Amino acid sequence: MNLSVDFAGVKMKNPVTTASGTFGSGEEFSEYVDLNRLGAVTTKGVASIPWPGNDTPRVCETYGGMLNAIGLQNPGIDTFVNRDIPFLKKYDTNIIVNVCGKTPEEYIEVVDRLASEDVSMLEINISCPNVKAGGIAFGQDPKLVEQITGKIKAHAKQPVIMKLSPNVTDITEMAKAAEAGGADAISLINTLTGMKIDINRRTFALANKTGGMSGPAVKPVAVRMVYQAANAVNIPVLGMGGIRTAEDALEFIMAGATMVAVGTANFNNPAATIEVIDGIAEFMDKNGVKDINELIGCVK
Repeated sequence: MNLSVDFAGVKMKNPVTTASGTFGSGEEFSEYVDLNRLGAVTTKGVASIPWPGNDTPRVCETYGGMLNAIGLQNPGIDTFVNRDIPFLKKYDTNIIVNVCGKTPEEYIEVVDRLASEDVSMLEINISCPNVKAGGIAFGQDPKLVEQITGKIKAHAKQPVIMKLSPNVTDITEMAKAAEAGGADAISLINTLTGMKIDINRRTFALANKTGGMSGPAVKPVAVRMVYQAANAVNIPVLGMGGIRTAEDALEFIMAGATMVAVGTANFNNPAATIEVIDGIAEFMDKNGVKDINELIGCVK
């Protein structure tokens, strides 16, 4: 039985990775999860300098999921290169580094630093607000998506995955813009913008007022967007959004995702990624599927 996939030229032993921001940079979960079993570890977003993140409170629970407004807190590229990459290199898994920035120059600085590092792929978080364009997220304007993709591709030595925001009118426009800019792959969805109000305190549950919604409640929206995007472009798709079980993962794969990422589920079940991998293998065995590639995009 073959679970391995080719994702934009990178061989993955299985189609399962972690969603950025839910798994630290791997070390935090290494006592609970055999990282060798994962197709890849996707790291938390890394910027050119340390980011302190937003004021607290910055997480809250919602029905069927959670809101977060962490603000992409991270230790910066220097610490990441010196501490996190060497740790991950001890394992037989691919490393996907998530990159964030507030300007094109900040993204490029990180991409240039990673050019000489032994990492498999870069995932570019374009849900960050573009400070040079009045704060609109790069991923909410197709022209900006194409521009930032092109600039990053001109510097990147590894294949580039553009991570799309779902907070748009038409996800296919953004997918096509990333492809036009030269992206090797796309990943989606990032979180949906949400809000929660604490009625007893008569104020926002998050200091940031709004936050990114993730968890099981977003899955039907995510599956729909992955299906639309996968059918709009000729580059592979990494699908995510509310995946907890192998059944969830298989929905994304059948909708057209070559790879899937487990995110919020890691918080209440650290073994979720392994359960998803084992569950996909069980499904294939039970249904006489010899190769996972037979299932990718099988629902049209």
